[in-house]
Amino acid sequence: MSSVPHSLKRLRYGVIGSALFALLATSTANTANAAPATPPSLHVQAQSWVEVEPDKATLSARLWENTPAVSTLEDTDSDELSNARERLEKRASELIKAMEEIGIEQRAINAGSLNIYPEHVAGPRNNNDEQETLIRTRLERPFSVELTNIGQLGEVFDALIGAGVNTLDGVQFDLQDRDAATDEALTKALEKARHKADLMASTLGVRLGQVQRIEETQAPIFQPRMMAMRAESDSMGSGSASDYRPGTIRIDAGVNVEWTLRGQDARARPGRIAGEQEQQ
Repeated sequence: MSSVPHSLKRLRYGVIGSALFALLATSTANTANAAPATPPSLHVQAQSWVEVEPDKATLSARLWENTPAVSTLEDTDSDELSNARERLEKRASELIKAMEEIGIEQRAINAGSLNIYPEHVAGPRNNNDEQETLIRTRLERPFSVELTNIGQLGEVFDALIGAGVNTLDGVQFDLQDRDAATDEALTKALEKARHKADLMASTLGVRLGQVQRIEETQAPIFQPRMMAMRAESDSMGSGSASDYRPGTIRIDAGVNVEWTLRGQDARARPGRIAGEQEQQ
């Protein structure tokens, strides 16, 4: 078996060495071009709320008149229908006048459109002790009074009863400036997030860097507060609403904020430190 010439051995070793050098150079270049490590960060969730006293109220009421009940086989008399409408319009005018007399502006009084619909009522029993079903026509008009001075609620309530409303449906309490209240709730949530982040960072021996991300986890929720007041006027007597209290309206908001971290400890431990979700 002939030996390999010395020149061929040198060539072979040179090729292998060049390949190893190229592989090492490529690996070094890839390491140099690799994306930098994700900087450490602190992620905090926080929720907060505000409770605001309402400064606006809308009181809803209804007036109605009925035609005489007749057999379902009969038609409602047109004269009776006209008379019922005249009575209703007269009472509506008296109600608006009563509101204006206590200082309510006309634009704050909303008189709804006329509604007409049939009603079935129980009639007398016949000789066979069977109860006949009768029908009548109801003419109805809804009213609402919007107050920007809640202190007038009791006075308006009494005036509506005095004007003979058939039903008071309730009061809706609201805010004239909703945006200011929702902004306050969101600001408090952000302040709580910053407080939590400062506390966690100082406890861990690091410092907060720049804010990386901010998002709302819960947009401010605003819900007007309802107070049920439904009752028939003939059973109310001379009761007053002056002792009604609107309470408060609660507006909730939530945020999610992420900061970068700075400091010796932060550099030694890359990655994210996740804050616990705020507990109510």
